[in-house]
Amino acid sequence: MVFAVLVVCVVWQVVSRFILGQPSTVTDEMARFMFMWIGLIGAAYTLGQRRHLAIDLLTGSLVGRTKQLSDLFITLAIAVFAITIMLYGGYNLVAKTLSTGQVSPALRIPMGYVYAAIPFSGAVILFYCVEFAIGLINGTGTGPNDKPVEDAAE
Repeated sequence: MVFAVLVVCVVWQVVSRFILGQPSTVTDEMARFMFMWIGLIGAAYTLGQRRHLAIDLLTGSLVGRTKQLSDLFITLAIAVFAITIMLYGGYNLVAKTLSTGQVSPALRIPMGYVYAAIPFSGAVILFYCVEFAIGLINGTGTGPNDKPVEDAAE
């Protein structure tokens, strides 16, 4: 649904700019903010589905305990990034912009709400990392770079 609204906003932006000669600042800003939310939440979801872009040239040839340790290290590295940059840094950004009262020029919404996509998606990424780590430690799961079991035949 959000993606459909984003497409409508972009189409209207093009029509208003090039056909009507009066660009719409509201749809321009709305499209940018929705794109941020869709992109960040989509990245977290894609990680959880193990469908994100991964360079597995080195890890693809590993097997057994070495692969499990490599997958655990990768999962921990992703979790550290999610905690330090997305959760900690994103929370500080949201708190700072909300405390200063910064609002968007056209929509007049607090920019902290827009930036809240960063810590939100960081929390989702951290959730998936914890899930992956538990599975790797228990020996029941796979790492973030492995396809889910039902997709392994593809």
